[in-house]
Amino acid sequence: MTETDVIIIGAGASGLMCAIEAGKRGRRVLVIDHANKAGKKILMSGGGRCNFTNLSIEPQNYLSHNPHFCKSALSRYSQWDFLSLVTRYQIPHHERAHGQLFCNDSARDILTMLLTECENAGVVIKLDTSIDSLSKSTDGFHLITSAGRFACQSLVVASGGLSIPKMGATPFGYKIAEQFGIPVRPTYAGLVPFTLQPEDKEKFSALSGIAVPCVVSNQKQHFAENLLFTHRGLSGPAILQISSYWRPGEKVEINLLPHSDLAQELKTQRQQKQKSKLKTVLEAYLPKRLLSCLLSEQSLNTTLPDMSDKHIDQIAEQINCWTIKPNGTEGYRTAEVTCGGVDCDALSSKTMESKNVPGLYFIGEIVDVTGWLAGYNFQWAWSSGWCAGQRA
Repeated sequence: MTETDVIIIGAGASGLMCAIEAGKRGRRVLVIDHANKAGKKILMSGGGRCNFTNLSIEPQNYLSHNPHFCKSALSRYSQWDFLSLVTRYQIPHHERAHGQLFCNDSARDILTMLLTECENAGVVIKLDTSIDSLSKSTDGFHLITSAGRFACQSLVVASGGLSIPKMGATPFGYKIAEQFGIPVRPTYAGLVPFTLQPEDKEKFSALSGIAVPCVVSNQKQHFAENLLFTHRGLSGPAILQISSYWRPGEKVEINLLPHSDLAQELKTQRQQKQKSKLKTVLEAYLPKRLLSCLLSEQSLNTTLPDMSDKHIDQIAEQINCWTIKPNGTEGYRTAEVTCGGVDCDALSSKTMESKNVPGLYFIGEIVDVTGWLAGYNFQWAWSSGWCAGQRA
């Protein structure tokens, strides 16, 4: 039996951050991961350039059963703290729209920084290691693994969610929570493309590759971003964002001309005695192929003077208030995050420690805190990992 102070399950963003902080306190830290490399999701994130945080981090950028839970961690270790670390390592980075921060060169710069910090803190990382069993004793936890038997005082679960199973995602962390009687809220794929009903898929699949700015909304949220048509359905930042707030059976409303009151503009042009066909006018706003899918050929070939107010209002509603009922999502296969997870109410918001099982911590994606697209989920990983590292 090898004894250590802290064992962290998961060598991802939150796990490595926690390991660094616990190691800095002089704790003997062991990180275990079944993958053959540390930080696989870090390396693939942001198209390989890692959107590592956002300049504007607020609690409202997160979805949780307990919307207040994330406040403590995000304030104790902020985006500015992580940015300070990035700057100290002289990692070149740049800002994109909406305050997103990306590496100039490669996501590997972030991973190398974290692994260097781990090494400096004396952290031991064991990869290709599976856990066969886990139990709690009066003095801590015992683990039987493919690399031997281990005992620790503090156990940190940073095993991630269910998204992108080809990267090694498993429900292992949720099973640990259930083993110790810690509630797990229902999980579902978040930041994920929509699939369409068969009739709509047949109608819109020909638009694959077309992207347009829009505002997409449901009764809970709205996002102003780009919409991308795919051969399976709808994607792009706007769809990924709203997907975390969508439930099966619901409709979403899409405003394809969010900066235009189309009905008023068409009526104004009609008053100016313009004899243009409707399609000629609309092609200045939207791609021809999209218009052909949304509107009938008869409507498109109607000239403005021949259109009644009612007809114009109907046309505008189809574009400013296009309503569609997704068939579902592409699921965990392409989801960027897992919504739901370990119930925040069972954890300390300051330390991430279980309220009922001393020495047991949950951090990162496995917790019921899900960020928006644009670096928010990485910041939650850094913040929750840092907080646990101060205590574990």
